[in-house]
Amino acid sequence: MERKIYQDLLKWKSSSGRKPLILQGPRQVGKTYITNLFGSREYANVVYCNFEQDEFLNEFFTVLEPERIIKMIEAHKRKQILKEKTLIIFDEIQYCPRALTSLKYFNEEANEYHIIATGSLLGVSLNRGNNSFPVGKVNFLNMGPMDFEEFLLAQEEKNSFLIDEIKKCYKEDSPLAKPFHNTAMELYKNYLFVGGMPEVVEEFVKTNNFELVRIKQYNILQSYFNDMSKYNKATEIPKVKLVYKNITTQLAKENKKFKYSLIKSGGRAREFEDAIEWLCLAGVAKQLHRIEQIKLPLDAFISLDDFKFYMNDVGLCCANQNVHFDDIILNNDSFEFRGGLTENYVFNQLTTNNLPSFYWTNKNSAEIDFITRIGEDIIPIEVKSGENTRAKSLSIYIQQFKPKYAIKISAKNFGFEENIKSVPLYAAFCIK
Repeated sequence: MERKIYQDLLKWKSSSGRKPLILQGPRQVGKTYITNLFGSREYANVVYCNFEQDEFLNEFFTVLEPERIIKMIEAHKRKQILKEKTLIIFDEIQYCPRALTSLKYFNEEANEYHIIATGSLLGVSLNRGNNSFPVGKVNFLNMGPMDFEEFLLAQEEKNSFLIDEIKKCYKEDSPLAKPFHNTAMELYKNYLFVGGMPEVVEEFVKTNNFELVRIKQYNILQSYFNDMSKYNKATEIPKVKLVYKNITTQLAKENKKFKYSLIKSGGRAREFEDAIEWLCLAGVAKQLHRIEQIKLPLDAFISLDDFKFYMNDVGLCCANQNVHFDDIILNNDSFEFRGGLTENYVFNQLTTNNLPSFYWTNKNSAEIDFITRIGEDIIPIEVKSGENTRAKSLSIYIQQFKPKYAIKISAKNFGFEENIKSVPLYAAFCIK
């Protein structure tokens, strides 16, 4: 399955300012797969080092001389490492802090060696460990689950035409032909259930069986819970698990602001803030903070106390709440989770496109789902799960702040009226 991050890896390889690369991302998003694929296609050979599986590797970093390290790895792997022609992969590098430190010396003394370091819980290790981090001596890339565009590409070649039409209509604000619009909406509903974890998408593409898809999702959720137990303080384990399970419970409510008191009676921030930090550092969940003023820079005006909490993948969000596929395709009024699920999906797409986002409220209960910066403009984004696009809050926001334009994401087709850009749910990946 092709991933868009591949193009970023190509840019890294050819960059004049190339440094050792740290590829970050949660477990099961395909970091090991994409780095090995990239190496096999773009280099003469690949030397793969997994610090979790091969404990002998740690002994090669007692000294931090790049040439000596290279010689020991060559002897251990029985492979020749060629400058600029071999890709060296340091997988699960958090298991060897000295290997992480060595990236500084590779950058300073032997940058002709191409190195990509990855790790499933690298964020937790870097922020909570005592490692000597090579500040300024590495490049970074973040990798998440497959977005909706990648989901389409993984299924059928003919979907590339549909993607091109979606991008064209997004750019021109012209309606997508109705048959294609209907097809795209059906594919979007599939994505809501399946999500973008590569192993889950692969199962769906092979079998088109939602029950087998759910089994794969449960396996990934279990691996996340195992990580919570294995890479955490004993006192924090139950709190992290409790918070993670509670994310979808709170998204199902009308007011989706995350409340500690809903985790447990009498819950307070100081009791759960470390658990929330762990989930964010592990990449399995992310906060969306409320913004107090519509001014630049947006980060300077966030409220740290008010936030919504979203899971890193909409399919896992469904699995965590035990959503059935029929819940998604049927217009069932009793399915209260539809709004929260849709918001989680849009948030994932914005995150994939590196659009830092916030939400906004006023004293009169008006609320905008997402505020982001596109180019030089602060743009409000309203999200609706169906075709009913009446948005009183958006009207209030436009009247008060007069943005260059606003975006409304819903089940309706493309269009542009009264300074509002209408974007169908399946086209959220176009917002960049």
